[in-house]
Amino acid sequence: MINEISNRALNYALKSADQAEVYVEISDGVDATIQNDQVDFAKESYSMGVGIRVICDGKMGFAYTTQSERIEETVKNAISNAQANLVDENLAFAHKSNYSPIKGVYDGKINTLELEDTIELGKSMINTVLENKCQPTSGGVTASCLKTLIINSNGMVCEDKATYFSGYIAVNTPDREGVSTASESDSSRKLDIEPENIANKACEVALNSREGKTIETGDMKVLLDHHAAAGLLSTFSQAINGDNVQRGRSIYADKIDTPVSTPSLSIYDDGTFQGGLYSSHGDGEGTPSQKTTIIKDGVLQNFLYDIHTANKGDVKSTGNGMRASFNDMPAVSLSNLVLEFKDYEEISQIQNGLLVTDVLGAHTANPISGDFSVEAMNAFKIQDGEVVHPVKKSMLSGNIFSMLKEATAASHKTRQLGPFITPPLTVSSLRVVG
Repeated sequence: MINEISNRALNYALKSADQAEVYVEISDGVDATIQNDQVDFAKESYSMGVGIRVICDGKMGFAYTTQSERIEETVKNAISNAQANLVDENLAFAHKSNYSPIKGVYDGKINTLELEDTIELGKSMINTVLENKCQPTSGGVTASCLKTLIINSNGMVCEDKATYFSGYIAVNTPDREGVSTASESDSSRKLDIEPENIANKACEVALNSREGKTIETGDMKVLLDHHAAAGLLSTFSQAINGDNVQRGRSIYADKIDTPVSTPSLSIYDDGTFQGGLYSSHGDGEGTPSQKTTIIKDGVLQNFLYDIHTANKGDVKSTGNGMRASFNDMPAVSLSNLVLEFKDYEEISQIQNGLLVTDVLGAHTANPISGDFSVEAMNAFKIQDGEVVHPVKKSMLSGNIFSMLKEATAASHKTRQLGPFITPPLTVSSLRVVG
């Protein structure tokens, strides 16, 4: 069906358009939602959508539909939209390409997974939380399979099939007159998420966060656990976006071949990463996925581009024209951003500092300057290499670009949270506001 729909749409579009591209997406999955101590809602879902882009007289138009019988109407809408846009000489579609194998992104167990299985996984998290004398407040389990096909008038054909599994739980536990809260999540391309471990981790953090003490305001060493590190890295990702660079919205705009981080750090965007949550044969335009070196030994090497920004900058696309869905146009975004460090400073080496499990408010950071001020969630005082007590609500402030100049890995263990594959980070100095 997916091939028939795409070919019909492309053939019809080329009757009126100079060039055309068809993106077909089919999603099939099950999920269970947790509310308090019950699996509150469970459902099976299926969706199909088609996104059509056309280029007519140097202008691009886009339209989408969820109904296969409305393909011709959708093509006409895309052409009409193109006529209302401006001419752009940098518009183009992907060329015909060969694609390398991508490993670890599909688990055949999805074919035998039933709705009842996700309900049981949800119940397992709930029971584990209750056994830890905590109260679940929200959460859920999701399992899905996504199939995509992109074809265009250049003869490009890119097809992907991938699975996605995730679990999440938020808990609280009494803490004097209030409550102590925490949450934990895990995602994987394989059905290897362990609900008991997710629940145990959330409960451990919540229980350990009780009876927090105040901390004096000052500059100190901060250990950012995986969730906290990933939260702050979202600001960095905007600075390596080729579109932001071209618009003058990146602090790195004129810094290619210049040291921008500690020499211990190398950063890659790798759409071919084995088992990566955003690995695929090609991006949302059909450009083959690749490994792009962003920073090598502290020196800035590249930015990320889709076809439009690459043409505008007279470079090649890095395979980062990503789509959120069939109803969205491709835009520059991360695949899997991998941080690798040569230097390590573990918690046992920290004499005086703060361990931060997660941060709240990272989206408020200034994307150009990199300045941030966030709430430190589930924070703990570090003294002489050990966690000595939880810390009441506190704030962290600093600058993400300065932070990368003085950060080391706090562990060899990396996790993927969203697009970020990172170890926990030890930052030599951040402002902690008690």
